[in-house]
Amino acid sequence: MANHTLDTFIRDALNRGEQRGRISSALVAAGWTPKEVDAALDDYATTDLGMAVPKPRPYVSAREAFLYLVLFILLGVVAWNLGSLLFALIDIAIPDELDAGPYDYALFGRDFQIRSAIAGLVVGGPLFAWLALHIRKQRRTNPAMQRSRVRKWLTYATLIIASCTLIGDAIGLVYNFLAGELSARLVLKLLVIAVLAGGVFFYFIRDAEEGDANDQQA
Repeated sequence: MANHTLDTFIRDALNRGEQRGRISSALVAAGWTPKEVDAALDDYATTDLGMAVPKPRPYVSAREAFLYLVLFILLGVVAWNLGSLLFALIDIAIPDELDAGPYDYALFGRDFQIRSAIAGLVVGGPLFAWLALHIRKQRRTNPAMQRSRVRKWLTYATLIIASCTLIGDAIGLVYNFLAGELSARLVLKLLVIAVLAGGVFFYFIRDAEEGDANDQQA
């Protein structure tokens, strides 16, 4: 309620033609901190209209939080299962002699891995594609969604995860090269990780840059 009171006072003072410096001094003298006053004043643009013009503000919406959380969970499902499927196919194409046993448990495990990965892609893939297109369409028709705090935080959290994955992948590649254990099988698996993490990274870094470019917050 205090912030609402401060906002109302500043809006009324600006509408009366008061200078920002005089408003700030009066509020600080009344007990408001300079940081509070500067933040509240910054919510209004300086124009030639002679009145307070509010700037667009970031917001948090429970509905959008739900949509974005489901989207990022589905992204994890798709990426994980696609990687799992490709790993299994690499294991089949380049078998490891140590995997073979009298009961061929490795073959059973790969069969289960392939089935579960395909099931995850069949369910998660279409849902992720539909939800991503739905959100993108809403953002085009409603530019205010670019200022969603939830979208920004989840986008940058995903970028951090993807960056760490790429860095870990590069470290693993160099480590195994130095240890003399850089087999074709390992290289292909590291390449799968790099492609998946890189695809996620470049998609969301473009999304983040697009959001920042359209963000009109001062």
